[in-house]
Amino acid sequence: MNLRKSMKLIILLMLFTSLLTAQTKLEDVKAFTLKNGMKIIVLEDHSIPNANIYIFFKVGSRNEYTGITGLSHFFEHMMFNGAQKYGPKMYDRVMEAKGGSNNAYTSENLTVYTDFFPSSAMEVIFDLEADRIAHLALDDKMVESERGVILAERITGMENSNFEFLYEQVKGSAFLVHPYRWDVIGYESDIRNWQKSDLQTYFDAYYAPNNAVVVIAGDVTLEKVKELTLKYFEPIPARTPPRPVHSREPEQMGEKRMYVNRNVSSPNVLVVFHVPQTGSPDYYALDMLDSILGDGKSSRLYKALIDEKQLAVSVFTYIPQSLDPHLFHISAICAQDVSEDILEKAIYEELDKIIKDGVTEQELQKVKNRKLVGFYHAMETINGKADTIGSYEIYFGGYEKLFNAPAEYRKVTAEDIKRVAATYFKKSNRTVGILKNIEEK
Repeated sequence: MNLRKSMKLIILLMLFTSLLTAQTKLEDVKAFTLKNGMKIIVLEDHSIPNANIYIFFKVGSRNEYTGITGLSHFFEHMMFNGAQKYGPKMYDRVMEAKGGSNNAYTSENLTVYTDFFPSSAMEVIFDLEADRIAHLALDDKMVESERGVILAERITGMENSNFEFLYEQVKGSAFLVHPYRWDVIGYESDIRNWQKSDLQTYFDAYYAPNNAVVVIAGDVTLEKVKELTLKYFEPIPARTPPRPVHSREPEQMGEKRMYVNRNVSSPNVLVVFHVPQTGSPDYYALDMLDSILGDGKSSRLYKALIDEKQLAVSVFTYIPQSLDPHLFHISAICAQDVSEDILEKAIYEELDKIIKDGVTEQELQKVKNRKLVGFYHAMETINGKADTIGSYEIYFGGYEKLFNAPAEYRKVTAEDIKRVAATYFKKSNRTVGILKNIEEK
């Protein structure tokens, strides 16, 4: 190892050490559960006079079924459109008047709401949240307005994104049984035909306090959070727990292939492999394999397909967080005059190199460093702390697992990377989608 590399390693180790000593510790996080089943997790951080609240509802597109697909995403919109005490548009206006801001997202697994606010406004934030959880208004005009917004979002999204257009087709083929097979936004025919009774039933089942985890981080005290949750959240009645998602995707018994016709300048290639859920023992090795293959210009696929062979103009890999087994994604767009067959073959050649020869210790250490820096960076802000704590609570079975994450990354070996590649990157386990101009005959 030359002097420059030695110095870089020393600087990285110093950075990790300083970050580690400044990081949140397990004993800093406190948790309690209200009588209605809502779990509250609190992290005091008085570095700035602000706080973050994340409310994780354990509902996403995996909880839907054909006929009502897209309802989880719909309620992400509706939760901002008025309740009993705070009417339409009042949620944002009141929060912004208090110096706060908010956001939300829906995934296949969760619907998450977050508020960032001065700690002096905390009681108002609790009042706003409790009102919409307990008394969301399903006004007919507002429902139809949001239905139109979501339909436009779906149509525009599919029109503007070749990846989304192809991905919907590939995912629907890769999953035969599991509700991951449809997109979070839902099918157009379902969106057009939701009934008022569908909406009310879904809200009552999934937007219950006993189906939520609340994480509060920032300039707060455990005592004050307890006081406000008892006042605003605990009076919301618990409801009958929703039915569990019991569908399990059967083992794929052979390669699936599809060709999707679209007017594109170059063919798009999407290859997906079935992999375990986030909390599985193979998660950290798969997460690192994802980075080795597709994270940045020094990754295996970028160097091979774009820099060296010039077969692609873009390539990325992706493995989502998930409660149930999901997919490892490899997406690429052909360079000019390159056929999809040539690009697809080159992708498999790179995967086979890892299966046969593994990865170098230098590659492995570089990815570990990136993962650790990314992990510590996420835990530097109160927003990152709240989000990460909640994600580990949901996906890993307990926020306590968060504090083992650095050690889990460190202990992944080159042999682990080789093993998971050989286990999951099998022809019989993959679904391939090609998006291109197809001449009709």
